[in-house]
Amino acid sequence: MSLVTLQAVDVHHGGVKALSGVDFTIDRGEIVTVVGPNGSGKTTLLRTVIGAQKPSAGRLLRAPGLRIGYVPQSLAIDATLPLTVSRFLGLPRRHPAAAMRAALQRAGAEGLEMRQMSALSGGQFQRVLLARALLKKPDLLILDEPTTGLDQPGSAALYRQIEALRGDLGTAVLMVSHELHVVMSASDRVVCLNGHVCCHGAPEIVASAPEYRALFGSGTRGALALYRHDHDHHHHRHAPRSEEHGECDHA
Repeated sequence: MSLVTLQAVDVHHGGVKALSGVDFTIDRGEIVTVVGPNGSGKTTLLRTVIGAQKPSAGRLLRAPGLRIGYVPQSLAIDATLPLTVSRFLGLPRRHPAAAMRAALQRAGAEGLEMRQMSALSGGQFQRVLLARALLKKPDLLILDEPTTGLDQPGSAALYRQIEALRGDLGTAVLMVSHELHVVMSASDRVVCLNGHVCCHGAPEIVASAPEYRALFGSGTRGALALYRHDHDHHHHRHAPRSEEHGECDHA
């Protein structure tokens, strides 16, 4: 059974349909990236998968006992509030110190326990948020634009960390991103969303689809090819692609 399955799901916001007829699945251990223009329903899809948003039509099926770890796009913390990383990770309930150290290490934030949250760099802050999500020992890790505010090397490093987590822990990953050429290279499957699923499949399939090019242009494909060559040369893939084909609507 898939971890999460959406069948013909519609979602309304204040009478406006945000998602229409969405069919979507994510299986154990795969990395799925959702791309789409502003207002295309990406965050709504994540909220629906999490269970924070109820479908107005269709079905949402989740594997029994599914554990989800969520990394938000940003989190506002009062800079005047004395809050160490260790205390932050202990909210709303405390965890053993060894578990917090292990989560920080897996997130690439080792040794930050006693640092003030307000003193962290953007990259360190996102990795602490990732560590907090890992404390739930998730079957599915959900990230909403996790590299907002980071430069390209920082973004690429974080995505490679996420790939390593999938390889080490077998955690499935569902993420939204606007950094097309970087994030698509780190994905097994890409879902192009524009109120509905207009295209999905392996990154190379989606990047060459007319529906994708209509939304994003064709320049990304060359950057994707260059990045993938460099990425695959230096970083071994931990799992094969779950899907080597794709489907695109021609409506």
